[in-house]
Order: sequence, then structure tokens, then C-alpha cells
Amino acid sequence: MSSAQDLALISEDAPEDVIFPPGDLYSDEPPLETELHLRQILLLIQCLEWCWKERQDFYACGNMTVYYSPRQRKSEQFRGPDFFVVLNSDRKTRKSWVVWEEDGKYPNVIVEILSDKTASTDRGLKKEIYQDIWRTPDYFWFDPDSLEFKGFHLLDGRYQPLQANEAGLLWSQQLELYLGVHQSKLRFFTADGQLVPTPEEVAQQEQQQRQQAEQERQQAQQQLAEMEAMLARYKERFGELPE
Repeated sequence: MSSAQDLALISEDAPEDVIFPPGDLYSDEPPLETELHLRQILLLIQCLEWCWKERQDFYACGNMTVYYSPRQRKSEQFRGPDFFVVLNSDRKTRKSWVVWEEDGKYPNVIVEILSDKTASTDRGLKKEIYQDIWRTPDYFWFDPDSLEFKGFHLLDGRYQPLQANEAGLLWSQQLELYLGVHQSKLRFFTADGQLVPTPEEVAQQEQQQRQQAEQERQQAQQQLAEMEAMLARYKERFGELPE
């Protein structure tokens, strides 16, 4: 959500000490606007990491600075996407995403969470940067208040709007997942339209399944006991059943 001055480059005669040594580039993003923004970002990270829990070839994070100065200077070009995914990278913790320390890799997918403060930048300047400089293939934005949701795919160097399917979902070619609004939250969906759950939702589903299985077991036991009781009454009245 940073409004850092991406395009304001420092002068050519800047002192050399503005160059930070590798590994010392901490993320420098301002606080998120609302709790809705925080929860939405965490939800996207949590769901994707659960969906790809067996994979180690991606990095997903949010509200983290991406440094991309061609001169490898922290004080020059940088941005902080609300949520981004880099494919074919190591799944490990980082202080920030430093393009020149990551083999020149930029995010493959970006989601910006709109707010009154950032919406114009997300729809304008950031979109231009992600299209023209970062060349990020899939770009989405979502407004947690109005539920505005749009997506774009980079085609021939320009962002083309994505068309929603019958369920209102937008396809991410990079993730091979859909994105869509579910219960006023932006969520991931599988290729066949199934909601990608959170670990908590999975645990709840498993608990419900266990409870249902226990109820069915108890019902079966009760039915068996009733049958045995009926058989006992029959024997008392008519004797043993014939062979």
C-alpha cells in the first residue's frame, strides 16, 4: 500500500552510501488502512499457502516492499503491493522482495486492496508500473467496502480486462485458480469452481464430518438395540424363531 516515490530517482551525484548491502533491505510499508484490509490480505496468503501446501516453488506475501531500482539502490524505485505471488522462487521468509537479489524476478500476480486513499493510485500509477515496468502477467484489485472487483491479464504488453465466468469468477492464468467474491471477501477457487478453504475451515469441515459420522454410528446402534428389543419381545410371546 506504499505511496513511495517510485519514479523520483535520486540524482546521479548522490553519495555512494545510499547503496544498501545485500540482505539489509527491510520492508518499509505504512500501516494498513483498516482491519478489513489486514484480514483480506492475510486471508489470501493463508488460503494460497494451504492450497499449495505441498509446493516449495513460490513466494506469497502482502504489504511488503518490492525494491526494483536498476541501480540497486533502496532509495530509488520501490512499491508495496497489498498481495503478490512470485512463481519459481524459494518458499522462505524474507525481509522484503529485492528484485536484483532474486534473479530479476518480479511478481507474477498482484492484488491491490482498494481504499479511499489508494484507489486512484491502484487504478492508475500502480497499474502502469505493473504493466510497463514489472510486466506482471495478472493484476487484480478489490474494494472490501464496495466489493468492486476487477482483473487484468498482460497481453501483447498491455493489460486486457478479464471476463468473469457465469459464477462471477476471474481466472488467473499464472495461479491456475479463479478469484472471486465470497461472503464479501476475495477468495480463491479451484479450476472446477470449488472454494479454496482456510485451514480453519478445513478443520471445521473435518469436525462436522466426524460429528456426522458419530451421529450416524449412534443412530445405527440405537436401531440395532431397538431391533434386538423387538426380537426379545417376540421370543417372549411366541418362542424361538423357526430355523
